[in-house]
Amino acid sequence: MSISTIRRQVKNVAYNFSDAQVKVREATSNDPWGPSTALMSEIADLTHNPMSFTEIMSMLWKRLNDHGKNWRHVYKSLVLLDYLIKCGSEKVAQQCRENIYSIETLKDFQYIEDNRDQGMNVREKAKQMVSLLYDEERLKNERTKFMMTRKKFMCGSGISSDGSIRHMRKSDIGAAFESELEDARPASAGEEEMQLQIALVLSREENEKEEELRKKDDIGLQMALNESRREIERMNSMDAAGQNTVPSSTLSQ
Repeated sequence: MSISTIRRQVKNVAYNFSDAQVKVREATSNDPWGPSTALMSEIADLTHNPMSFTEIMSMLWKRLNDHGKNWRHVYKSLVLLDYLIKCGSEKVAQQCRENIYSIETLKDFQYIEDNRDQGMNVREKAKQMVSLLYDEERLKNERTKFMMTRKKFMCGSGISSDGSIRHMRKSDIGAAFESELEDARPASAGEEEMQLQIALVLSREENEKEEELRKKDDIGLQMALNESRREIERMNSMDAAGQNTVPSSTLSQ
């Protein structure tokens, strides 16, 4: 378990985040790998719940406002939003249109890390999303296509409409796997180049950090616990100070 994962889990408890918020934080973390389709699918289903929808979108807009070293928060939030627009509640696209400026500004996102333009990934994804949001007909077609693919995959994976698991034949598994591979293929040369660059960056970072993280897990856990403890003590101190404040009207009596 990485240090960042430990810190995130401690914060989830300390700030009492809901299940929906925890899933969004996990999907848009700074970990050097993208959100899984399974996790994004769970979040997409939650967008149909009014309370969860509000929590999900609020967390996503907060993540999109990150910058600098947290560029992965921004990029992964765009990836997740793109998925939710196509597979989640229609309210997701509606709210994105209402806040289109927040996405359009990301077309100018800049961040250089180790002489690499990490902002390029964010800029490219933002452009794609803005273009899709402005084209209602294409968005409608994308949603239809996405829903059909998802339904076909669920059937091929042995999951029925009521969520139960049926017996799977090898041919079913093969068809589902091929379908998933087809969806993962880049749609253009630009997207392929972007995916290649991301893969190279993540591979390099993973190789560099794997040994270090393995040795520092225990230290990271202690640091995370201490940080959480200080945060809770600071919040308790602020609450106590507020309760001990005597109104001026009371003193004058």
